Amino acid sequence: MALAQRVLTIRRDPHSGEVLARGGDPEAHSLLERTGFVPVVRRHETYHRLPTGLDQDEEIRLATRAVARLQTVGYDLDTDPVFATERREPHYLTLGDQVRHLAVRIREAESTEEVADTLTELTATHDGILAALTKVLHTAADFLQDLGHPADPHTAARLRHLADERLHVLASDLRHVRNDLADRQAVHPHRAPCPQEVAGDEREKSASCPCPAPARIPTTPSAPAAAPPAPAGRRR
Repeated sequence: MALAQRVLTIRRDPHSGEVLARGGDPEAHSLLERTGFVPVVRRHETYHRLPTGLDQDEEIRLATRAVARLQTVGYDLDTDPVFATERREPHYLTLGDQVRHLAVRIREAESTEEVADTLTELTATHDGILAALTKVLHTAADFLQDLGHPADPHTAARLRHLADERLHVLASDLRHVRNDLADRQAVHPHRAPCPQEVAGDEREKSASCPCPAPARIPTTPSAPAAAPPAPAGRRR
């Protein structure tokens, strides 16, 4: 990781008066967002700001907490003096980190059964991650429905559409993949543990691994398929 991505500035902008955080990598951005900062994404820049409508004491509290959290995991901070702190905050495993660990399990899996078991954490009908996410979207929609802003009912309807249509399609497709893997009961040919016992008729006498060589990657592109002949013209 580039060292520049481990450096952030958190300062009050002299023109807008907003407290802005610039720099960092995705991990730093997640920490900022978990501390209350709002991401601002533009074509040529991305930065974070504190929400509008906060009083100065609350801005200082949130910015100082962000500094403490970022310093705990090793980021270098360039801040206004009022945001500087020697305090550190414990960094706990987030829910997203726990879900991301499913990718580690799949990366280390050797059989279709192992991958199917891992995907079940996503697809389980009652308590899977996707079922829980559907519940979260519906609950957020219920909160927004009567919140009072004219656009809130439309936003609530959009969340329900995401839960009932988009997420439903994703869950259905992923459940099909999971079920197919569960039925196959196969070992991945390139992840099975190596027995390290070479057969007596092995051609390479010095080899200690009987596993097949990786598939050869072609060095030249294959010739394009010939175009079908043009239809014959009508005879007069």
